[in-house]
Amino acid sequence: MRERIPVVVQHHVRGRRAFARGLWTVAEAVVTLGVVLLLLVVHQLWWTNRQARVGAEDEVRALRKTWQEPEGRGPGRTDGNPGTGSGGGPDGAASGGRTAQGHHAPAASAEPRWDQAYAVIRIPRIGLVAPVAQGIGRRGVLDKGYVGHYPRTAQPGETGNFALAGHRNTHGEPFRYIDRLRRGDLIGIETREAVYTYTVDRTLARTSALDSGVIAAVPRSEVKPRAGYTAGGSYVTLTTCTPEFTSRYRLVVWGRLTGVRAR
Repeated sequence: MRERIPVVVQHHVRGRRAFARGLWTVAEAVVTLGVVLLLLVVHQLWWTNRQARVGAEDEVRALRKTWQEPEGRGPGRTDGNPGTGSGGGPDGAASGGRTAQGHHAPAASAEPRWDQAYAVIRIPRIGLVAPVAQGIGRRGVLDKGYVGHYPRTAQPGETGNFALAGHRNTHGEPFRYIDRLRRGDLIGIETREAVYTYTVDRTLARTSALDSGVIAAVPRSEVKPRAGYTAGGSYVTLTTCTPEFTSRYRLVVWGRLTGVRAR
């Protein structure tokens, strides 16, 4: 008699092949997902920084070039309203005169347009040079590698609080290293009219993202009342997210106006 091969063996072979194909498909999907995630990380941590930094550097050069042109063509002027003052005061009036520290503050140009870059911030300690734009919107300002000016806070050199925000990670991350700033470090703000020098005075390592007191005219934390000031003056405030790669809390650096040099 001839020996017959059981059919069940064929089923086992087909089953193993199907399992192998399924395992291979899963492996391909996992590898593909890993590559996609890696590309997303590269995009966020490298490409957005590269793009934003190049754009910010170009904007700084463009601003400085514009400042060399006649005043009527500068970024701080708006068509048909050349005499409007800056927005640091409650009624937007021009703010020439002396600051709380007694420095002469040249009259400011017109209220900057929303998302418009109109100043340059320079912090030698951390090697930062970046444009300052009106507003703190992500798409129009922060994600372009710019430093954003909080609306309804003072303008450079004015009595009050010139409050700024910037990314700590990705998109140029201009404020990544402001945690390294110490008392006595200098913060320069260049505008068409003047160069304003602020000196770092105090820091707040962590506070709530909702702590609006840190950007008040007299900056003082509402979460940690001992942090901040009790008297009026001409201040600068730098704010960014902390810890790194999160947006849960805010890191704050404060400085006082210590010098003004007219252009």
